[in-house]
Amino acid sequence: MAKKQENYLDYIPAISPKNTWDTGEDGSVTVHMVHRGFYAFIAQKFFHRPRVSHIDLDTMGSFIFPKIDGQRTVGDIALLVKAEFGDKAEPLYDRLVQYMKILHNNGFIYYVGKEKTPK
Repeated sequence: MAKKQENYLDYIPAISPKNTWDTGEDGSVTVHMVHRGFYAFIAQKFFHRPRVSHIDLDTMGSFIFPKIDGQRTVGDIALLVKAEFGDKAEPLYDRLVQYMKILHNNGFIYYVGKEKTPK
C-alpha cells in the first residue's frame, strides 16, 4: 500500500504567539523576534547583540502575514495573493509554499492540527 501524500495547500498556518508584530502606516509588517535561550543570552551579554530583532517584510510578505489567522489554509491564502498581485505572484504555489516553510522554520508560524501550539 502506498502512503497517502499530504497536500501542503491543505495546511492551516497560524501566527506563533512567541513573537509580536505590527503594521506600519504604509501597510508594511514588522515582526519582532525575541531571542531566547542560553546561546542568545551569551551573545547578548558578551557580544552586545540585541534581545529583540525587528524583521521588516516585503510587500507580498506584508500582504500574506495578516492573512495567516489559524482558519485559512495555504490554498485559501494563495487565492487571495493571486487576486491581489495577479501575474506578479507567479509561480504562485511554489513561492508561497517556500515562504510558508521559511516562516515555519524561523518559528513565526505553526500549523494548526499538525503540531502543538507554541508557548
